[in-house]
Amino acid sequence: MQVLKINNLTFLKSRSINFEIKAEEIIGLSGASGSGKTLLLRALADLDQHEGDVLLDEISQQKTAAHLWRKKVAMLPAETSWWFDTVEEHFIEHEGEKLQTDLAALGFAKQCTQWSIARLSSGEKQRLGLLRLIQNKPQVLLLDEPTANLDKNNTQLFENFLQQYLTENHACAIWVSHDADQLQRISHRQFVIEKGVLKNVD
Repeated sequence: MQVLKINNLTFLKSRSINFEIKAEEIIGLSGASGSGKTLLLRALADLDQHEGDVLLDEISQQKTAAHLWRKKVAMLPAETSWWFDTVEEHFIEHEGEKLQTDLAALGFAKQCTQWSIARLSSGEKQRLGLLRLIQNKPQVLLLDEPTANLDKNNTQLFENFLQQYLTENHACAIWVSHDADQLQRISHRQFVIEKGVLKNVD
């Protein structure tokens, strides 16, 4: 089942990009620093100016209000932003019991909801950022180096959690990483960006 279809997408100096992602599929994306990986994710999330069209289950990005589009095509940046003082305040819409289950799955203790944002490490912010991102049940997750600051154990928890989410919600993901072993492990297909050109990795 098709979820996301990209037609003649261009941004800055990129060449035309065309590909599709199916439900429960993870696309691995690599490339040198500055090659356009993050810019591609931001274009798909309608955060930056771009040309071409992106279709979510045949619904055009161009015909969808940006804030509504981003609830369905959601991006987890390499560094997350937090605007309230405590963890709990960022999860008002998340069901209490479900939140506790999800926190445990990602290696957090129950009381972490009472933590101050100021005390969180970069890795904790990334794991909690994923939970915050899925509150709207997005169909597409755009993940920009999501485990770069995690140790081996927490990386495994993150990967397992993400894969379970995609299965349960028939969603898909694009996962940017410099870790070739990780991309080999978690992705169904791999692409690399070189000089603005998106290439399939055999």
